Amino acid sequence: MATQTLSKPQQDQTVDQKIQELRQLYADSPVGKTALENSIPALREKLAKGLRSNESAGRVGLRQGKVSELTLIFKFVPGGAKRLRALLQVMGANFGTEKVATVHDQRFVFLDNDTKLLFATAYDGDSWDTYLDEFATKIPDELDMLFSELEEFPGFRDPSVKDWIAKYQIPAENWYVAHPDLTVRDIRRLKRIGKAAEEFLDKIG
Repeated sequence: MATQTLSKPQQDQTVDQKIQELRQLYADSPVGKTALENSIPALREKLAKGLRSNESAGRVGLRQGKVSELTLIFKFVPGGAKRLRALLQVMGANFGTEKVATVHDQRFVFLDNDTKLLFATAYDGDSWDTYLDEFATKIPDELDMLFSELEEFPGFRDPSVKDWIAKYQIPAENWYVAHPDLTVRDIRRLKRIGKAAEEFLDKIG
């Protein structure tokens, strides 16, 4: 199916329509309305150039380039927050995630007086299923220890675990990635190249 390219007048009209929609939405927000009006020249320029768009990461979640996001909110079982907090404090950032080479970052945030957990991560690839399979294969015990304090958790070796995750996953409404074209492997390679270049320059300097 051919992609229709908008002419310059059509593009300007579309940009004007989007700005007018925002003006209507922010009409009842005094601070937001002023900020919007101040931002319209820059916003108009960005809209005219075309904004970077989010794509689907598969079953749930968003993707930009080579990087995808996964955000979950769970309810703790009784006493679960206390146990998980103690575990995270003991383990720090060293609970096996380094074995999964596609992970950019992940974080645990305790919400609503320790009744809920927000878990968020960014990973390489456009396959939600492949990402979860890699975790379940490489660090199932670590994951069982971390997530056992959450309601209805079946265990990462249970075939229903993906359905459990999808049930609690919330796709981001908006998501920014500074370098969507770089995987974790790419970043590590560039760091090695940079280090080698620095060592070479030190030798000849």
